[in-house]
Amino acid sequence: MKTSKFFPVEKLVCTLLMSACAGFIAPGIAGAVPQAQAAATSAVAGLPDFTDLVDKAGPAVVNIRTSEKISQIQSGDKDEQMQEFFRRFFGIPVPKQQDQPSPSTPKGRKKTPQPQQEEQEVPRGVGSGLIISADGYILTNAHVVDHADEVLVRLTDKREFKAKVIGVDKVRDDGRGSDIAVLKIEGSKLPHVVIGDSDKIRAGEWVIAIGSPFDLENTVTAGIISAKARDTGDETPLIQTDVAVNPGNSGGPLINMRGEVVGINSQIYSQSGGYMGISFAIPINEAMRVAEQLKTSGKVTRGRIGVQIQSVSKEIAESIGLKTPQGAFIAAVEPGAPAEKAGLQGGDVILKFNGVAIDKSIDLSRIVGGTKPGTKATVSIWRNGATREVSVTVAEVVADKEKTPQKADKKSKKEPQANAIGITVSDLTDAQKKELHVTSGIAIETVEGAADRAGLQPGDVILTMNNLEVKDAKQFAAMLAKADPKKAVVLLVRRDGISQFVPIRPNAQ
Repeated sequence: MKTSKFFPVEKLVCTLLMSACAGFIAPGIAGAVPQAQAAATSAVAGLPDFTDLVDKAGPAVVNIRTSEKISQIQSGDKDEQMQEFFRRFFGIPVPKQQDQPSPSTPKGRKKTPQPQQEEQEVPRGVGSGLIISADGYILTNAHVVDHADEVLVRLTDKREFKAKVIGVDKVRDDGRGSDIAVLKIEGSKLPHVVIGDSDKIRAGEWVIAIGSPFDLENTVTAGIISAKARDTGDETPLIQTDVAVNPGNSGGPLINMRGEVVGINSQIYSQSGGYMGISFAIPINEAMRVAEQLKTSGKVTRGRIGVQIQSVSKEIAESIGLKTPQGAFIAAVEPGAPAEKAGLQGGDVILKFNGVAIDKSIDLSRIVGGTKPGTKATVSIWRNGATREVSVTVAEVVADKEKTPQKADKKSKKEPQANAIGITVSDLTDAQKKELHVTSGIAIETVEGAADRAGLQPGDVILTMNNLEVKDAKQFAAMLAKADPKKAVVLLVRRDGISQFVPIRPNAQ
């Protein structure tokens, strides 16, 4: 038999215990064993216990199932069997082959039955929600109930209700929207959650999520808040956590250690489709603000001033004399919008809105969107190296209008003049200035080298260089000749009605 100098763990433990009983372990060491056990017990006792929170909030978290009516063509027993197979195992209908019509039907032969169209309820998905009042109002994500023809809500006590969609606030392509929906079920004395204050949350505090990941109802996961106001590109800043959230958790609550809902689980960061350690929740303060509007009018009203904005980079800030890269740069002003009436212009940088500092461009969208239409606001802007204030009346968000591309008129233009950054330019005609709503500027004719790499295109219009107005091609050539080749020049360029700063280094290779 092969021998080894290593002992099985169980045998080693038994040997030590026998030695202790025989008195071979010193009394001091023996006394230390209970102390170590007590310390370990104390450490376990110090861990957060979520059981009371789950018992309290769990009954108010619901499972949401949605279905959609889809038209199908019924034409034969085999097709029906195939449809049933796909419906049961995949939850989707399979398209059927239609019989090809024949030119004529011989006598004595039965006509082929014509396919008949039929509607069928097809399951769309599963999500979560939370009851916010005893009379049956429920919060969930807009994407959970989007395009659903029927919404079923199931409570933890197995009761099921058909829910009515009161209103949805979807996230649009421009980032506006909260992804919140309000549902209503008919009931009374229903269990409901306690609403907290998401403005008071702190990074590092414990939170739990309750929901139906992969349709596993009332699943509880725990973690901490990783960041309070994470910018993901949408109008609403989100709460970032490391709580495990998966498909089906959407619309469920994020709950703090006091049993209060501080967020609505909404998104995950994933490259696989499943949880990867980062999840996001909509702050409950924003969710409740939206919910109140949806309950009252079925829609959400947001403010607008009619500007297209972009971030201020370090190079842009240096070129226009700002000490720090902050604020929202106005790329374009919509004709007839409140911003135009207030005198705001493309190239202005909004630093404050009603006294609130604008750090990033998304901050302006959030603040203006949350302002009631009709409100008069004071806007602090940076223009031509100085700060000034203007008054603007906030309007209501309307559907975006398609913009007509504005290209330079090629019929009447002067000979282009070459310059040092790889472009040739020409003066704008009076007609072009009127069309572009500018009093000065030059048109780009050809692009190569550094300008091409920077993304400039023929037809672009240059309005300023290093925050100085460009009046004509001759003046622009003189300005370039004096520019430091070791530093980038920053051009304010307009294309298709939108202005943006473009940094370029003269004679760049």
